[in-house]
Amino acid sequence: MNKEFKIVQVIVNNNSYQTDKLFDYEIPTHLYNKITRGMRVMVPFGRGNQRLEAYVFNVTTSSAKDMKLKKVLAVIDEQPILSEHQLRLAFWMKNQYLCKYIEAIHCLIPKGMINKERKLIILVNNQWDTLISPSQRKLKNILTTINDLGGKVYLDLLMQHVDYKEINDAIKTLLEKNIIDIKYEFNSKINIKTERYVYINVKDNRWNEVLASLKNAKKQKVSLEILKQQGECSVKELLYMANTGMTTLNSLKDKGYIGFMDVEVKRDPFANKSFSAFPKPVPNKEQQMAIDRIGNSIKNNINDRYLIHGITGSGKTEIYLQLIEKVLEKGKQGIVLVPEISLTPQTVSRFMGRFGDRIAVLHSSLSDGERYDEWRRIAMNEVDIVIGARSAIFAPLKNLGIIIIDEEHEHTYKSDQTPRYMATDIAEYRSQLENTVLVLGSATPSMETYHKALNGKLDLITLTKRATDAKLPHIEVVNMTEELELGNTAVFSSQLIAAMEENLKNQKQTILFLNRRGHSSVISCKSCGYVLKCEHCDITMTFHRTDERLKCHYCGQMKHVPAVCPSCNSDSVKYSGTGTQKIEDLVKHYLPTARIMRMDMDTTSRKGSHEKILESFKNQEVDILIGTQMISKGLDFPNVTLVGIISADSALNLPDFRAAERTFQLVTQVAGRAGRGLEEGRVILQTYEPNHYSIIASRNHDYEKFFQDELIIRKEFYYPPFTNLILLNFSGKDEKTVDYAANSVANHIKYILNSQGYNTFDYNILGPNPSMISKIKENYRYQILLKDVEVPFGLLKKAVKYLLIDNRNKYIPQNLTCSIDINPFTII
Repeated sequence: MNKEFKIVQVIVNNNSYQTDKLFDYEIPTHLYNKITRGMRVMVPFGRGNQRLEAYVFNVTTSSAKDMKLKKVLAVIDEQPILSEHQLRLAFWMKNQYLCKYIEAIHCLIPKGMINKERKLIILVNNQWDTLISPSQRKLKNILTTINDLGGKVYLDLLMQHVDYKEINDAIKTLLEKNIIDIKYEFNSKINIKTERYVYINVKDNRWNEVLASLKNAKKQKVSLEILKQQGECSVKELLYMANTGMTTLNSLKDKGYIGFMDVEVKRDPFANKSFSAFPKPVPNKEQQMAIDRIGNSIKNNINDRYLIHGITGSGKTEIYLQLIEKVLEKGKQGIVLVPEISLTPQTVSRFMGRFGDRIAVLHSSLSDGERYDEWRRIAMNEVDIVIGARSAIFAPLKNLGIIIIDEEHEHTYKSDQTPRYMATDIAEYRSQLENTVLVLGSATPSMETYHKALNGKLDLITLTKRATDAKLPHIEVVNMTEELELGNTAVFSSQLIAAMEENLKNQKQTILFLNRRGHSSVISCKSCGYVLKCEHCDITMTFHRTDERLKCHYCGQMKHVPAVCPSCNSDSVKYSGTGTQKIEDLVKHYLPTARIMRMDMDTTSRKGSHEKILESFKNQEVDILIGTQMISKGLDFPNVTLVGIISADSALNLPDFRAAERTFQLVTQVAGRAGRGLEEGRVILQTYEPNHYSIIASRNHDYEKFFQDELIIRKEFYYPPFTNLILLNFSGKDEKTVDYAANSVANHIKYILNSQGYNTFDYNILGPNPSMISKIKENYRYQILLKDVEVPFGLLKKAVKYLLIDNRNKYIPQNLTCSIDINPFTII
């Protein structure tokens, strides 16, 4: 009878398609009861038995006597770091987005938590000098260096001191001679933050005796008395209160009167910040109806999915707050997603003001350490609510009751890195898996979401009134072509300038929106027409007035503005196009007394800058806020009575099937920042296309009309919500190689589909074509767009998987990169 032994199936932490599968390892008998699914272990991998971190997906048994498996080396975690739900989510993401297992796993754990092996080289033979001959100079140099560094050193540090290509061979020789030993250690980039604390180590019945012994050591006596009074405290605090140094404390420790210990200190992104209570208003009829309907699903533990389509200012946030309250009453937890980091402080302050501090925050502005600590607080069940941007959808809450996604239409919910997941997709999967209510909210739902709601896949709740009974702002469309005909060549229309002057006079606030940062977007020559582009990308460089330099917003290249044209040496270099910096300069010119602030990627690069700008605006320390799309949504400032939209056409003219939808959403969302207080708001929308259907619908606050007009076009040209898309992007240094590989893949996809009995047409395989931005960072870019028109979407995915994953080395040269984007949000 064959003896049974335990086996683990693991995913190794290696980002390669060749290793993207489950590997079997034998569990040593001493680890039999220590390994479960979701844990991390260390395993020997590959021919060289490199020690790798691995994630346990399955634990099973086998009695096959001919199996020769490598054994697990060590267990990293005492408890699983991936739950059963998370393991299932990782499997689902791999199949849904055609990504690697490890890429999905990295979404589920904090950045920097991954363990890497480090080799500690230890000198074990002090007579090494007599064992190495003078001719063995390299070995002698290595040993001298190890000795000079204290007798032990990490291999990576040793390699910095001793630059030998054959260092690994030398280390092996020294091991064989028993001169050195190697200890393997595993470290993550992030460690638990600790602070040194001090505690008293004197029994009460000895107190007087101890004090008497310190009569000639006043500093020690004072320190001990303070510690007795304070109790356990940090070393830093005690040194400050006793006005002494570490020598005093070390002396007390040597005498056995005190002890030291390390205490974990959580990195709190909201340390030293207070939150005032956020009052709970009485909901209006529409709000109450929404709360009751969704609350019934919460009460009965039904994983219903809702879309709240509410006009701007209709009080969706208050609905979210009261739904979270119902979830907490049932002892469950909630996730609230917001699309922009700029919205997080405002949302957090409201939730903190209503529910206290059992709230965790996850977004990209946190340091790795802060994110790690927040993740641990969530995993340890220390929080009830998680608020954050896209990645917060992976928060490891164990008793999830509701997921809320505010401004669900926003492109920021789509990841631009592999795996290119959509947070709303993840939310839908988690709501089914964990029996959780899902609530999507928007004044301008995406075409796909609203289409789902109309077809019964989501329960639709419509809010038609503002929570405060305020009216929607009047939108005045200004035809900039007519302004030109009247001789006004300025960026601002006469109506907008007059409105800003009046608003400033009345001590009201103004928001100016332009979705382009920088000062001037095009630098060109009047004489020869030369346009200054980035040397590495097929895109014009943007002039930034702040540092008087040109910058590429794709690769980051910066250069000084040329005094003469690089092509014809003419001095007729002109600046055209407009960015937020230029708008700021113009406003200062027209309104010199106005207090102005700008909010874009350039002014918010520092940590906490979003919050500072918005706090200043909230406190009415700023008259005019100029910004890009980060000011277009969610912000609620009652004193804002005027919004100016500088150029509504900037998104409209992009070669993207979502251009009209994005324009309507931006205009509607920005317009919604006006008139949220007691006074009616006014919006001035400047455009060169006043008769475009998206502009007309925006002016009339008519989402339904826009949706119906756009739906006709989407159906005609086979775009979502009527089709699913797969975007394949190819890039590389040699354009011919990129073009050839893309054409080869396209032809093979056609062959596969035809062999399965499906005809292929121009409307279901588009391309390959150069991408809209055909070169970025010296890499030429081509793309193929696939649509599931008269072809099963599953078959398209299988064809892509066969060519670009299973047989990638055969169809994609090693010097090319190829990415797969399932249902892309943008096509550039």
